[in-house]
Amino acid sequence: MMINTSGALKNYWYAAAQSKQIQKDKPFRVQIFDLPIVIWRTKNGLTALLDRCAHRNAPLSYGKLLRENIICPYHGWTFNPKGECVNIPSEGETKSAVISNKKIESFPIREQDDLIWLWMGRETEVDKEPFQMPIVKRKGWHYYYMETMFENNVTDLVENFMDVPHTVFVHKGWFRDKKQIKVPMLVERTEDSVLVTYQQENDSIGAFNWLVNPKGLPMKHTDNFYMPNNTKVDYIFGEEERGFIISSTCTPIEAFKTRVYTLICYKFGWMTPLAKLFLPAYTRKVIEQDVWIMDIQGKNLQTFETPVYKSTQADTLHLYIESLRNWAQKGGENAQPKPIKKECEFWI
Repeated sequence: MMINTSGALKNYWYAAAQSKQIQKDKPFRVQIFDLPIVIWRTKNGLTALLDRCAHRNAPLSYGKLLRENIICPYHGWTFNPKGECVNIPSEGETKSAVISNKKIESFPIREQDDLIWLWMGRETEVDKEPFQMPIVKRKGWHYYYMETMFENNVTDLVENFMDVPHTVFVHKGWFRDKKQIKVPMLVERTEDSVLVTYQQENDSIGAFNWLVNPKGLPMKHTDNFYMPNNTKVDYIFGEEERGFIISSTCTPIEAFKTRVYTLICYKFGWMTPLAKLFLPAYTRKVIEQDVWIMDIQGKNLQTFETPVYKSTQADTLHLYIESLRNWAQKGGENAQPKPIKKECEFWI
């Protein structure tokens, strides 16, 4: 099972659903690190249990909710929000001594930034907060979420989200065109992040450049990765007069299946309120292009037992991301990757 081979990567909060998906009258099933989990709302908040009845392992998520408890669809065993068994119909009235040890594993759960988060470190105490999704709440900014399933692993996905050279091929005409310009970049690895700043003030980001930057203001582009599965891509024009920010948190469902919650924040001046009429369709098109390339790459990664990666300067950030995630997956057995800064350049 994936959770048993993930080392310290599991000792984080992972997004399980959007807040709007969890209702009071219906259980919601999710899967993270191969583990099925059932979530529902109660009057006191949220609860999350392993989606497996203690009796005959039937999924509780197919059952019903009654007075905040969940009833197994197979034999009617009933569990409260703490995972404690409170009723076994076949035992009649003599139940207290029988059901005391029939508890189901529960998971710490939080609601933050319009997302539901689960702590997956089953044998560890919660020692950090969920990733703060960078919703821009300043005047003039709007935002929305996109949810996408990818057939690939978290490491290759976060690298794709921060990868500039692929945009002129996978997103040609939609996000960026080939210009043969040199792009210097500064890459910094900290203890738990990889931060990239590009020197490309005169670059543009595709078909909607007339919308995002009609005045041709200097562009500041940064790509940031935060352990273990989060990315933030910023395009800021001028002194935050306009901006387009793409943030993603990746939740591993299986080894090569990942659900991604993408937060789009934008500010386009007087056009901002109108952008919601077409921007979601545009960003969905771009993301689906990444879905395609990640799908065919993922199939090849699974075909070859030992994938071989050959890298150039443009891949420096990828090497740093891999060093942090690989170190965590191995449980921190070796020395932790040291902070480092490196200046590089590539062409697009």
